[in-house]
Amino acid sequence: MRIRNSVALVTGANRGLGRHLAAQLVERGAAKVYAAARDTATIDLPGVVPLRLDITDPDDVARAAEVAGDVTLLVNNAGIGARESVLTGDMARIRAFMDTNYYGTLNMLRAFAPILTRNGAAADGAGVLNVLSTASWLHLAAQGGYSASKTAGLALTDAVREELRPDGVLVTGLFVAFMDTDMAARVPADAKIDPAIVAARALDGVESGHEEVLADPQTAAVKATLSMPGPVPIPVLP
Repeated sequence: MRIRNSVALVTGANRGLGRHLAAQLVERGAAKVYAAARDTATIDLPGVVPLRLDITDPDDVARAAEVAGDVTLLVNNAGIGARESVLTGDMARIRAFMDTNYYGTLNMLRAFAPILTRNGAAADGAGVLNVLSTASWLHLAAQGGYSASKTAGLALTDAVREELRPDGVLVTGLFVAFMDTDMAARVPADAKIDPAIVAARALDGVESGHEEVLADPQTAAVKATLSMPGPVPIPVLP
């Protein structure tokens, strides 16, 4: 799909990767960019339309779909994560991972799929960009709760892609390891990639019609080893 003249909605657009995605969509000539966050006061990007949105609240999502009924590109970036064992970790936090990273994304997809199908038919196509992770494939004990939610997000992405493909809606999964954002604050700097680079590669992938974007060398290396015998090289967590 074409980004120029598209209408995009980015969740979690107030910081980190989401902020870079929203900014670069504006730079690439999107006609309108809804920058969504729970608190619109935290959105300071010029050229965007702030949109209050809690993706875990179905009523909030329904209101957003009414306001942003012209969307042609949905970017599901909002997510949370931390180290939490599935056996000994806090159950409330583990549920929060799933509520946000899986059910929140599902809320958005169910609300906006009809909008994307309708608008894409009258424009230069429509698309969905789901922000995933190497944790969708690698299930480390220390971050088991987060990994489970991102693996569910991967399954969701694959299923929605199959369902929307006949309607001409591109569904792209973005896979990335460690980015230089608040979520990876404890990770050494040389093990992280600039989120601005990730955003650029993600949007390049959408414009090129790719269904999968591997944002960094570590992610590509992990993906390449999944079908090989022997242990998968896993990143060292702090």
